Amino acid sequence: MISRVLFAAFILSGPGSLAQSPVTRPKFDAFEVATIKAVESEPKSGRYITMQGSNRFVEKDYTLKLLIAAAYGLNPKTVIGGPAWISSDHYDIQAVTPGDVRPTHDEQMSMLRGLLSDRFKLTFHREQKEYSIYSLEIAKGGAKLKTSAKQPTDPPVVGPGVVYPERIVLPGRNATIGDFTSLMQRAILDRPVVDRTGLTGRYDFDLEWAPDETQFDGDVPAASAAAPSPPLFEALEQELGLRLVATKGLVAALVVDAAERPSAN
Repeated sequence: MISRVLFAAFILSGPGSLAQSPVTRPKFDAFEVATIKAVESEPKSGRYITMQGSNRFVEKDYTLKLLIAAAYGLNPKTVIGGPAWISSDHYDIQAVTPGDVRPTHDEQMSMLRGLLSDRFKLTFHREQKEYSIYSLEIAKGGAKLKTSAKQPTDPPVVGPGVVYPERIVLPGRNATIGDFTSLMQRAILDRPVVDRTGLTGRYDFDLEWAPDETQFDGDVPAASAAAPSPPLFEALEQELGLRLVATKGLVAALVVDAAERPSAN
């Protein structure tokens, strides 16, 4: 079964968004309408954020803390403060986006940030705090990334990732290292990731690795020692010419000042 986080977390830009002309795109300032429902968590049924069709935004089984992490591209560990219920109450959201053009991931998250402010009355500030982090760096042999064939104005795509027995395949197209880092820290790894590669281009890549118990919050079964693909850290060096270094560093944590449970729809 696909993991609780994998289905949604791997999508940076919904299918079909690359074909849209910037001239015809509506302003994605806010959802046209949104329904929020408190739910009992159902681990076996999956947790995800996705677009269904061109203008239906669907979120299932997220806490407010996880919604904040998704909306702001953060590792959940760097979302701190606020009332205890932001980590325990679970919500489903169904919303309609403006127009008939499918919003990109960034546009979806912009509307989600607006919803968090409007419906959850979320207020926060940022503070520099020291965390155990992964520093993403260029490996000793140099980067092995291929410059993207897409236009620079095309939206980036990282995923959707495909979960096979004992391996995961993650494609990236027209993606920056920032796009890749954001996905790694908010969905895959158990600590924040800081980009220290200095790479500024857009790249096409396919990353394949054998998952372990520290990834995806333990929701994806760890591969066996006989798995055909290398572990993530080795795969990054072999396939992309990058490396993750475990260290400590300052990260801009999001400190929740106040939040309210949303009113019933």
